Amino acid sequence: MKFSELNLDESVLQALDAMNFVECTPVQEHTIPVILEGHDLIGVAQTGTGKTAAYLLPILNQLNKGTYPADAINCIVMAPTRELAQQIDQQMEGFSYFMPASSVAVYGGNDGIRFEQEKRGLTLGADVVIATPGRLISHLSLGYVDLSKVSFFILDEADRMLDMGFYDDIMQIVKFLPQKRQTIMFSATMPTKIQQLAQTILHEPVEVKLAVSKPADKIIQTAYVCYENQKLGIIQSLFQDQAPERVIVFASSKLKVKEVTQAFMRMKLNVGEMHSDLEQAQRDQIMREFKSGRIHILVATDIVSRGIDIDDIRLVINYDVPHDCEDYVHRIGRTARANHDGCAITFVSEKDQTSFKAIEDFLEKRIYKIPVPEELGEAPEYAPKVSSRGKKRYGAKGKKSGGNFRRKDTRKS
Repeated sequence: MKFSELNLDESVLQALDAMNFVECTPVQEHTIPVILEGHDLIGVAQTGTGKTAAYLLPILNQLNKGTYPADAINCIVMAPTRELAQQIDQQMEGFSYFMPASSVAVYGGNDGIRFEQEKRGLTLGADVVIATPGRLISHLSLGYVDLSKVSFFILDEADRMLDMGFYDDIMQIVKFLPQKRQTIMFSATMPTKIQQLAQTILHEPVEVKLAVSKPADKIIQTAYVCYENQKLGIIQSLFQDQAPERVIVFASSKLKVKEVTQAFMRMKLNVGEMHSDLEQAQRDQIMREFKSGRIHILVATDIVSRGIDIDDIRLVINYDVPHDCEDYVHRIGRTARANHDGCAITFVSEKDQTSFKAIEDFLEKRIYKIPVPEELGEAPEYAPKVSSRGKKRYGAKGKKSGGNFRRKDTRKS
């Protein structure tokens, strides 16, 4: 479907035309009409499906009608990380180019000048506020932010926000909002805690669910079945002939990221680390150095698997098997972007074999297992236990969520 077939104002279509946006993605096709009709919505779709436009375009379309109060905050967009908030803000700038809608991005950092700029935008009443939960609460606690006229409340990557411990912050922000509002939630997954949040803050939402898409065919996917103590030796063998460049290594926890980074440093590898224990200024600096090529390997938690826009990653290594299929897709989706080729390697220890088999079942393919170098000793056999968990969690059909949802299932579209 083309954007021109949707019920969007001319100024919105002008902006889309200027940005060369012609065809809707599936999530945009199925959610924009629902939002334009004024329904609450929960959209289940992974990163990279175009969901930012799926909510910004209809919201801007409504704001452009001129029936919302001037000099008031009319829309709040919540994002789990500063990086995602920045990307939403950039898209907002493009989509609103031909209309008078104002916006302000509110996210963490120790820059006092920036805090004052955010305060000014919030007190003057920006039409759209794009914020991380903690930073918005910092402003709310000082008493000068009025959210009583908010008509649209959007939670982007809601599952990630809950994973990061923002549930109480979200509920605290909701207390400042009017009861009568349109609430829109996007999440890559639909676990019980997301269903509970939806039942609490949404009113008779329409649910639009898109199946998790498979990784791009251009990504060469391989794995090593190995013991935990063989992983560093495999890394050394991978990089002994060719120096690594543009590599992201994903680990399962902040502690593991720190341990792996130290081990890489002892190998004299050019490495940086990224996790939530770092101050925002440190994270920004590491990301700048990685993007510019001054750092060759970035060891990270899943904080980098979503919402980070780097087009020329050559190799992704899963030092640990991701917790679920969605995280696997997000992680390896960092490579083979913008017509580049890319490789993904996963280290599968004995305890992770069943989880990896569930990922293979979802992908409907067996991932090639590279033999562990002989000098590292004998490797374990790949013999995952039979489990129904993969089918229940990753199957194409899924189960209907609890609550008073009206489902709009797009799987056959």
